[in-house]
Amino acid sequence: MSAVMILDHISIVVASLLCAILAGVPLGVICYFYPSARRVILRVVDLIQTTPALALLGIIMVFLGAGKPTVITGLALYSLLPIVRNTCLGLDQVPDYLVEAAKGMGMTRLYRLAHVEMPMAAPIIFTGIRIAAVNAVGTAVFAAFVGGGGLGGVINTGIRQDDMNAILGGTGVLMLMALVLDTLMGIVERRMNSRTAAAPAYRFRVVRRLGAAAAAVCVLGLCAWNFIPQDADGLVLYQGEFSEVQLVNSMIQQLVEDRYDLTVTIKDQMTSKNNFDELVGDGHSCDLMYNWDGTILTTIMSLDTADIPEGQTLYDFVNERLQDKYDVRLMGKIGVNNTYAIGVTQDVVDRYGVAAISDLQPVAGELRFGAEQDFFTDAGSMKFGPFVNFYDLDFKEVRHVDIMLKYKAIEQGAYDVMVVYATDGLNKRAGLTILEDDRHFFPDYYGTILARNDVFERFREQAPDLEDTLSLLNGLFTDELMSGLTYEVDVEGRPVDEVAHEFLVGQGLLEK
Repeated sequence: MSAVMILDHISIVVASLLCAILAGVPLGVICYFYPSARRVILRVVDLIQTTPALALLGIIMVFLGAGKPTVITGLALYSLLPIVRNTCLGLDQVPDYLVEAAKGMGMTRLYRLAHVEMPMAAPIIFTGIRIAAVNAVGTAVFAAFVGGGGLGGVINTGIRQDDMNAILGGTGVLMLMALVLDTLMGIVERRMNSRTAAAPAYRFRVVRRLGAAAAAVCVLGLCAWNFIPQDADGLVLYQGEFSEVQLVNSMIQQLVEDRYDLTVTIKDQMTSKNNFDELVGDGHSCDLMYNWDGTILTTIMSLDTADIPEGQTLYDFVNERLQDKYDVRLMGKIGVNNTYAIGVTQDVVDRYGVAAISDLQPVAGELRFGAEQDFFTDAGSMKFGPFVNFYDLDFKEVRHVDIMLKYKAIEQGAYDVMVVYATDGLNKRAGLTILEDDRHFFPDYYGTILARNDVFERFREQAPDLEDTLSLLNGLFTDELMSGLTYEVDVEGRPVDEVAHEFLVGQGLLEK
């Protein structure tokens, strides 16, 4: 967790709050002026508030792409409700006799709003802004899913790795950030509510004005921080959520920068689907990404193994479709087959002696099964329903669990059988035995680098044999080897770059 990440998080919150104020206060005024519009506006901001944050960011990303503009827009929309409601409420509560007095003095509606009603409603409006600000601090963690930076990546990684220091550190910073922000805004709010206070002396008025000016400069500076272009020199990748992706990204960076005068930039963390969207198309923001052919088939292309023509491999089918439709290609298999796997606890092995998935059939009625939500969807033929039908399994209990929490759940004894990924180092930490897929239900998920077809031509002068360099990773791994590397990162807590460098040196691809 770096100072830049903390600054990123603060700047996202401040910029989104400023946008929400600029939009929310006028909307609240419209609600006050026009009761017929009030019902529509409040209903819309209510619906926005009830939309899941990730879904909202995903919708916005379609139009704005990855990065901070998407996050700022999403947080601003999420912050509208308390600001709009409190603006309307504050104006409604201005005493009628003051409004009538202003009318009697000949004030126009807008002049009355600016000089009588808004000043009277300001404390209530500010309360809404204060609520929105504190809420935005926590909601901004979702920025990590769309390449927006902030502290979300630290917390997500900590949850997955069961790293309590990372979880508490990230959460503690967020809590401190919210506390400081709430305290400062509380001081302002109390001052606004203290209408009977004596007028301050001249020197205090000067100090107050200077403080307000300094605060305005800080706010503008934090907003501007979001729009300073992120370094994107040379080859550009986005960081992944899982250690396997992070390790391969680091190896790509170290190999390329060691051999050429070419910088490799790894930008903020992002989900694989969003990363793919940023890889393809004319407006692409990255050049390469690491993924698995089975994930590309099902999650990205929304296809299924049944769509593969007879006699063609999954890898070749995906590669062909990528080149025809997206102008990107796969660069070969690195040797990892990170497919779905079925893991069982040591207690199950000891009690029932299972070694293959078929061995579960006679004892499934005594076992509890768990998997992440995605495994229970209807997308594809390799999910829960087809799986249990294929192997004729009828588990005693079936539970959904968040993908970041499932290893912690099985370590706490919540499950006996769980869907995992074959190369995940956390399988070893959880003491899971991976059962043989003896009837070959799960398809291959071969790890591979995706590259835009124009990459090698664009960097031909700086890196004439770039494709050959990237291909050095092909065939270099086994599932066991990758599992060991991810174990060092996820369980032993070693830095990704250090583990990647040590591996490349051991393979003779880098000097010490």
